[in-house]
Amino acid sequence: MAFTPPQTYTAYAFLERGGPLREIQVPWKNPEPGRVVVRVLADQVTKDQWFPTTVFPRVPGHEIIGDVVAIGQGETTWKVGDRVGAGWFAGYCKTCDRCRKGDFVTCRTMVGQANGVGTDGGYAEYATVRSESLAKIPTDIDPVEAAPLLCAGVTCFNALRNMHAPIPSLVAIQGIGGLGHLAIQFSHRMGFRTVALSSTADKKELAMELGADDFISGSAAEQATALKAMGGAHVILCTAPDPEGMSTLIDGLTFDGQFVVLPLVPKAISVPILTMLSQRLSIRGWPYGTGMDCEDTVNFSKLHGIKAMVKTFPLNKSDEAYEHRSTARFRAVIIP
Repeated sequence: MAFTPPQTYTAYAFLERGGPLREIQVPWKNPEPGRVVVRVLADQVTKDQWFPTTVFPRVPGHEIIGDVVAIGQGETTWKVGDRVGAGWFAGYCKTCDRCRKGDFVTCRTMVGQANGVGTDGGYAEYATVRSESLAKIPTDIDPVEAAPLLCAGVTCFNALRNMHAPIPSLVAIQGIGGLGHLAIQFSHRMGFRTVALSSTADKKELAMELGADDFISGSAAEQATALKAMGGAHVILCTAPDPEGMSTLIDGLTFDGQFVVLPLVPKAISVPILTMLSQRLSIRGWPYGTGMDCEDTVNFSKLHGIKAMVKTFPLNKSDEAYEHRSTARFRAVIIP
C-alpha cells in the first residue's frame, strides 16, 4: 500500500532549555535531496539538552530505529520500506580535511549537528535524517533492542575493536550501567579476558551473567591494586563519569596499557605523569561511529546474542521516560 503523508504528526519537544517535554504537532515536509523520512519504531531516551549550541524548540532523540517512508530526489542508497537506524553520527560534509582523509566520524562541519541536538530527533512519529548517516537494520532484530546499539553500543564496540590489545588480553570495564553492561558483553564475545569493575558488590551476579570472567568491587584504588595483582589491564574502558576515580584507576594498567574514556565527565582527569612515562601508557577518547560502524555493531550483537537491557515507554509518555532515563535498567526506549 502506498504511503500517504499526514498533514501533521505528533512529536515531543523541549520548547526551551531546561523546560519539560511538550507534545507538539509538526507539519509534514517532503524530504530534500540527501534526506529520508522514517516512521519511528523506537528511540533511546537520552539527555539531549546539555549541548550548548542546541536551538530550541527541539525534538530530542538520537538512537532511532525506523522504516523509510519517503526519500529525497536522487536518493540511491535507500528506498521506501527499508529498515534503518540513525545514531549520534549526523553525516559528513565531504570537503573538510577530516572528510578528505576518509575519517567521516570526525567531520569538522557536522560537530553539534546530531539528531536531537542540531536537528530534530526521534521523539516523534516521524523523523527526517541525512541519508549518509544511516545504518541498515535487519528486520529480524527487535527495534527496541537495536536502538541502544546506535550510540551506547557502537561507542563501546568501536572503542574495543580499535584498541591495540591482542586476544586474550585483560580488559577491565569500569561501570556496569547503560554503556558498561554492553561493553562487558562485547569484550567477552571478542575473546578478551573481561573484568568488570564496580564500586559496590551488588552487581557481581549481573556482571558474571553478562560475560565477565572476573569482578572487582571497591574504591578505584582497590580496583587498581587488584588489577595489578592480575598482571595489569591492557585496556581499561571507562563507562561511568567519575573523573576522580578514573585518575586513580590508571594505576591498574600494565605496560603499554590504554586508558579509554567514553563518558562525558564534568571536570578534568588528573594524569599520573611518572606512571604514564615509565610504563608507556596512553589515554584515549573514542567517539560513536558512522552508519557502517552501527551496522557492524548491530550485526555483531545479533550474531553473538548481545542484548541491551531496556525499559519501554509509549510515545505519549515521553516526558515520563525522560524523567526515568537515569533509573531505567539500563536504557529507556520510546516506542509508538
